[in-house]
Amino acid sequence: MAFILCIESATTNCSVAIAQNGKLLHLVEDATQGYSHGEQLHAFIEKVLLEAGRSWKQIDAIAVSKGPGSYTGLRIGVSAAKGLCYALDLPLIALPTLDIMVDAVDQKVERIVPMLDARRMEVYAGIYDSDKNQLRTTQAEILEDESFSAALAEGTVLFCGSGAEKWSAICDHPNARFQPKLLPSAQHMCALAQISFDHKVFEDLAYFEPYYLKDFKSFK
Repeated sequence: MAFILCIESATTNCSVAIAQNGKLLHLVEDATQGYSHGEQLHAFIEKVLLEAGRSWKQIDAIAVSKGPGSYTGLRIGVSAAKGLCYALDLPLIALPTLDIMVDAVDQKVERIVPMLDARRMEVYAGIYDSDKNQLRTTQAEILEDESFSAALAEGTVLFCGSGAEKWSAICDHPNARFQPKLLPSAQHMCALAQISFDHKVFEDLAYFEPYYLKDFKSFK
């Protein structure tokens, strides 16, 4: 039986969960106060352990959202996760933020495009199929009229995440669907973290850094 502490801090949602064998055991999160992760994260970690009735001795690994996302949010989350892993001699699991978002999607569509706002008309985005397999790697992209034209030609596409709101203002394709309020949450890390744990996909604590992804390009 594996208990994994999951930390998600890539966006305004400060989120911590405990997973038991890939299932959510308990969740503590707050997306209402902007980027207050520095004040909230460690308190949330202690709270989720207390409310779940678990001690540090019962935790088998720590999973963290690795990015892309907010520079400050990612730095705070990864620093906390690495520090705890060092102190407690636990393995570190790093999960792509967009994979976590896709795990939350419950609509049946041909393509899923998670996108995070990166200021102006820029987003961090990836493309996934209906089975949530990644078709295009995460890229920094400047939104233009013809963006994602190939995906939209395949059928219904769900654009989700904080970048979807500004994309919806310029995209009027009939195959486009939008879910801008979907934020990455630690509750959607549980199953993904268990897969990594089972396959012993762990990070090197000495060298692991967040995936910031800064270079922007325009893609069709």
